[in-house]
Amino acid sequence: MPERERSAGAVLDLVIRGGTVVDGTGAPGRLADVGVSDGRVVAIGGIEDAGAAVIDAAGMIVAPGFIDLHTHYDAQLFWDPTASPSPLHGVTTVLGGNCGFSLAPCGPKNTAYLSQMMARVEGMPLRALQEGLDWSWTSFGEWLARLDGRIGVNAGFLVGHSALRRAAMGDHAVGEVASPDQVAAMVEGLHQALTDGAMGFSTSKVHTHHDGDGRPVPSRAAERGEIEALARAVADHPGTTVELIVPGCLNGFSDEEIDLMTTVSLLADRPVNWNVLGVSAMDPAGTEHQLAASSAAAERGATVVALTLPHTMRLRLSFDHGAILDGLPGWREILSLAKPERLAAFSDPEVRRRMDRSAQSDEAGILRHLAVWERLVFEETFSATNAAYEGRSVGDVAAERGQGPFDALLDVVVADELRTGLRLPIPESDADWQARAAVWRDPRAIIGGSDAGAHLDTMCGAIYSTSLLGDGVRQRGLLSWEEAVHQLTDVPARFYGLRHRGRLAEGWWADIVVFDPEEVGHLPERTVDDLPGGASRLYAEATGIGHVLVNGTEVVRHGAFTGELPGRVLRSGLDSDTVNAGSDWVGPDPNLPGPQAPADAPPP
Repeated sequence: MPERERSAGAVLDLVIRGGTVVDGTGAPGRLADVGVSDGRVVAIGGIEDAGAAVIDAAGMIVAPGFIDLHTHYDAQLFWDPTASPSPLHGVTTVLGGNCGFSLAPCGPKNTAYLSQMMARVEGMPLRALQEGLDWSWTSFGEWLARLDGRIGVNAGFLVGHSALRRAAMGDHAVGEVASPDQVAAMVEGLHQALTDGAMGFSTSKVHTHHDGDGRPVPSRAAERGEIEALARAVADHPGTTVELIVPGCLNGFSDEEIDLMTTVSLLADRPVNWNVLGVSAMDPAGTEHQLAASSAAAERGATVVALTLPHTMRLRLSFDHGAILDGLPGWREILSLAKPERLAAFSDPEVRRRMDRSAQSDEAGILRHLAVWERLVFEETFSATNAAYEGRSVGDVAAERGQGPFDALLDVVVADELRTGLRLPIPESDADWQARAAVWRDPRAIIGGSDAGAHLDTMCGAIYSTSLLGDGVRQRGLLSWEEAVHQLTDVPARFYGLRHRGRLAEGWWADIVVFDPEEVGHLPERTVDDLPGGASRLYAEATGIGHVLVNGTEVVRHGAFTGELPGRVLRSGLDSDTVNAGSDWVGPDPNLPGPQAPADAPPP
């Protein structure tokens, strides 16, 4: 409640004293205290009232909690209610169910299919999905209810097209055109899920999305009329949105794809977001072509927006999970073997020669660049005999050992029992960062798309916020602190219509991050074995994040989780307002000032 309504001498639940408040709107930061009671911000300014708890924020920035629009925490929240490590990086609100993949409304009879599909397409270890979930829900509402009161972040979820299709068509969902009755069943299922609180609808037509059997995921079989019927259903539910991924998201939009995204936005009367816009100084025309889809949509009264990462997505390769490598011709059969058989195969000189030849062949296509083995870097090793190789290239190690690069690589991998972490070096220039910064300010794009909670053994997407703050602002000065916070908070909150989130304002939810502008950033990824069934994932901590509050309760203190679970399950219409297609979405504030000081100058 506003300060004027509090009685004299009131004791607030919490007072954050002496920090620089950057409120998310883009307004200049100002020295102020922040008072919190009953989960909300009740005062900003000079606060004389006492606090039951006090945070000393001198020298720190006090900002709204960061909002991650594209995650896959759908499964992880059941065994890890903290959504680690995202809150360590200042994230207080996550949106899941993206890419057409959700765990509901399918019932228990689809457990095997969905778990294997999520393991394949989103890189979630199958052991974790099998042991960490009981799969007993029968509707989207039941699934959401399982999370109520049991999570440490605010979390909302889209309903995925592949789950809808599977629920309506069973085994026929894969590869078959839906009949009118089946489309009607999907529409009915979507209506029910949105009524239950799903935040919107997501779908994928991307050619790289395959299920556990290597077949195209269900949504890829959908005809345009099916997608349009589902878009119409979204329009009937307040506070909803649409996410749509098509092949052109990866290799350049066709006119037909631009028309589809535009039509879906118009039929749903909602913004459509797509994932993910990669930006390189080497291809400015490609970036502009992708963003031009938004301009074309706007000419017809629609809204199409790209999600973009602030940093280069660096995927880790491994012969353990085999993701990406299994796209090399003939490799999938070997990488799908049980671990003992794989170790034996990788030790066999003839198998090695066969694998190397096929990786170098024309049939390997774009993945052929991986077969320049000497360029790969041993990022993480696990055997004592390999410890000296960490951080070195395969070529360097091969020369030292007097071997060919592929033999040296596989010898290290076998000694590590397949767990070796490998990176393909991606050179990154100042021009690349400048190109990305220009896109951050473009209303046709939003910073997001971290994929946190997915691809757990190939990347740690949760670093996107501290990468923007640490690499983009603190080190390079590409944005002001006010701009960067605006991009991480108010912009995504307004895009999804999240009610009373995304800004530090009296009466709004107290999702708050207190961070040190001289230290904020992230640590390198490392492997941890903390998933159900002993499965592994990549994990990265942050630096400079002092305190993170969700709904007024501290969930992170000095880089460690407190164990509190104050998060809310966000439901459409209840926790979100409708954002219509067209003029409702204006993007980042174009009038914000840029950086006001060199990168090495003291922060505000």
